[in-house]
Formats: sequence, C-alpha cells, structure tokens
Amino acid sequence: MRKMMLLAIAAMMAVGMQAAKIVKPWDNGRLKVSDNQRYLVHENGTPFFWLGNTAWLISERLTRDEVEYYLTREREEGYNVEQIQVLNAIPTFDIYGHQANDASFDCSKFSKPGQYGYWEHLDYIVDMAAANGIYIAMDCIWGSQINQMTPQKAALYGKFLGERYKDKPNIIWMIGGDIMGDKGMDSWDALARAIKKADPNHVMTFHPRGRTTSAWWYNDREWLDFNMFQSGHRRYGQRNGDGDYTIKDNTEEDNWRYVLMGAGDKEQSAGNRTVKGGMKPVIDGEPSYEDIPQGLHDFSAPRWQDYDVRRYAYWAVFGGCFGHTYGHNSIMQFMRPGLLGSFGAEKPWWEAMKDPGYGQMKYLKWLMLSVPFTQGENDQSVIASQNGERYDRIIATRGTDYLLVYNYSGKPMQIDLRKISGAKKNVWMMNPADGTLTYLGEYGNGVSEFTIDGAYLRGSDRVLIAIDANKDYIAKNATRLEEKF
Repeated sequence: MRKMMLLAIAAMMAVGMQAAKIVKPWDNGRLKVSDNQRYLVHENGTPFFWLGNTAWLISERLTRDEVEYYLTREREEGYNVEQIQVLNAIPTFDIYGHQANDASFDCSKFSKPGQYGYWEHLDYIVDMAAANGIYIAMDCIWGSQINQMTPQKAALYGKFLGERYKDKPNIIWMIGGDIMGDKGMDSWDALARAIKKADPNHVMTFHPRGRTTSAWWYNDREWLDFNMFQSGHRRYGQRNGDGDYTIKDNTEEDNWRYVLMGAGDKEQSAGNRTVKGGMKPVIDGEPSYEDIPQGLHDFSAPRWQDYDVRRYAYWAVFGGCFGHTYGHNSIMQFMRPGLLGSFGAEKPWWEAMKDPGYGQMKYLKWLMLSVPFTQGENDQSVIASQNGERYDRIIATRGTDYLLVYNYSGKPMQIDLRKISGAKKNVWMMNPADGTLTYLGEYGNGVSEFTIDGAYLRGSDRVLIAIDANKDYIAKNATRLEEKF
C-alpha cells in the first residue's frame, strides 16, 4: 500500500515538474571559487548559495520511486545540494541488494553492461537530482573505512569515480567522511588526486570529524577547492570523553568560530594548530541535526529543535560561510518502520520532511540571494552595543550597500548603520521561521537601537535587514521574502 501511495505521489510530482520552473544552475557554467576567495560562483559570475541536506544513505535505503519523491520535495523546499555516502562499508549494498565493492576496490567489476546494479542505481540518483537542479556532493568512502584502503587502492577507486562522473554536470566531490584529517592522509591524497586527474572540472572538499575543519590538514592541497567543517551535535560543555579536544571549553555550539579557523584566525584555532595556504571558501557541512539527541549518545537527552538549526544556519552564513547544510536525524538515515534507527531515530523520513526546521532553511537562501552576498563578509563592528556570549552572540554580515544581523536571543541591540552606503537606509525585521518581513522605516546615518517583540530565547530569533535606500533589493511593502533561484 505504501509503495502504491509513493508511486501515485511520484506520478503527480512528475507532472508538476514539467509545469514548474526547474532551474539548472550549471547552465551558468561550472562552479569555481570567487575572485575574493570567499564564495562559490559559476563561470559566468552568477552567485551560488549552497543549501544542502545530509542524505547520507540514499543509495542504500531508497528505491527509484522513493528517490524521485525525495528529490522532488527537496527541490520544492529550496535544497540544491545532497550530501551522500557512496561507500560506507566493505561491501556496500543498495536497496535492491546489489553489491558496490569489495576489498580490492576495483569497482568496475560490479558494473556490468545491461544490468541494473549498485552503480547504475547511483547513476539514477545523480540523474534524478540533475533533473531537479540539484547537485550531488559525493562522499566517496566514509572515513571509518579508510584503514581498508591503501593509496594504490584509493587511486584505483578514484580513477573509477572520476571517469564515471566527470561528464555529469551536478557533481561535487567530498573526500573524507567524519574523520580526523591526519588519519589515512596518504590514501585521502591519492583518492583526491586520482579523481581530479580524471575530472578536473568539479569542485572538491574534505568532510572532517566533529569539531574540526579540513583547513587544519588540507588547506594547502592543490585538490581542495573549499574548506568544510563539522560543528557537530554537542551542546555547550558536553565533551563526552573526547581525548584530543579540538576547541576551547564551552564553545561547542559556536559554529561561527570554525569559519574563522578556516580563514586561519589563530585566536580561534585550538592548541598549536596552524592553517597553511591562503583563504578558501568555508561551509558547515554537518551541524546539529533537527530531532537528534544533544550529544548523540544519550537518547533520553533533549533533542535539537527548529530554532536550533536556524541558529546554526544563520550563525554560519553571517559568520562568513558561502552556504549551509541542514540535517535531520531521520532523513539522513532514511528511517522507516521496520528499521532499527541510529541515535534514537523513530520518525519515518517522509514524515520528518514535515518538521518545521526542514521547511525554514529556504528563507536563508532567499535572503542571501536578495542581496549581492558574494561581495560581502562578516563584520562584527556593525554591532555597536556590547556583544554577548553563547546564545546572546549577535552575528553580522555586510556588503557595500546592505547589512544583515542575526539575533538569536532577542536581546536589544545597537547597530551602526554608517557601515554601509547611503544617507538613508530602509530597515526591516525578518522572522526566519516563516520569512515574514516587517518594515521598520527609513533610518539615517548613525547608531540605532532595535528591540525585538518576543520572549527571550527560543523562537524570538530575528534578522535585521538594512539596505541603502537607493537600492531596490527588497520592496518596502514586501511582507514576506520571495523565492530566489
């Protein structure tokens, strides 16, 4: 019955896809690093805002019909990158029982002409994502398996991957996989270089362990186009027996600090770690997931909510990231009845797509695409009042003629409007939970105080938007953000 229902839904969505406008971002050319080294843009200069989701087990858990349903819903909610695992075990199998690999990592012998196997199923996922204008960020092999791979095997596997997907327009390569970057470094280098040799046209990153950034190990590598950090799932003060603790005590939720680490800010880095090489774009590839226990391992612990995933998203982007990746406990593992879920997951993945945080991420994307965000950068001098710590931390980003300030706790704040151009500024307050806008009026140059109409913390988060009155990025009478592609 459930299969028939999904088939019917997929058929209806297929009709909708034909009628709806489906933007293929790669029509603007391949992705590359912007001239200011902070963002990803297309070859013709069109900005790219990464709004990702962690769909780690899609090839192992979803059928073809379910893949179509899932990716159509993702497009409708504004997601344009799916982070997936290609191999997470030896051997790895898809939903149909097809084998992908063995200990030799000669994956070519598992793809046979005329047969629909694991790799053909992965091809289908890539092509269905492309039909929806979505990139696939391929994590080639999960980090826990790297001890099974020699540099020679890594090079063989990398050649296979690069040659198979080099002509697909929607590929982003992801080396690593929840691992410290100094574990298996020779194999990671061999894998990355073999892929890049076969496919020099797609951008590449490294997915590291929680509370670390790829910049610590690979920022100087010729194959690394942008840095990724994993801020992880822990709350303030939650160490859970970590040995090599990589960040300052009681900063676990401060994902904005990792942006500074990726840029080589020594004050924010841990211990004696240094970053070699110049600035590169940065993204939080795995923050706290919606509906996952705080700290992961105690299933009775409080779970991260929609207001938490909003905070991680806006702190990261306003802190200097070129986009953000959302995650949900049930979606990332494609939980369904009959499966024993990891990390206390119980909700079916299709029900999880109704959770509030999942549908709220698109407003951040629309906001950033409303302004020339690739010209901007984090600027905390915009905050004229004393800034707070932890949940009271206010994060600001600005360009020449706009500024955006995220206030999670709802405390009053003083903002220096002189930091952007224009004798007059139009100012709005945005609710990131629903994208609604409240026009506050026209303000002159100077420092102005702004208060938020709401209770302190949890649900009172707001975004202050100030734009040079000579610019028309947002209409004065707009009551809600509009979709931006």
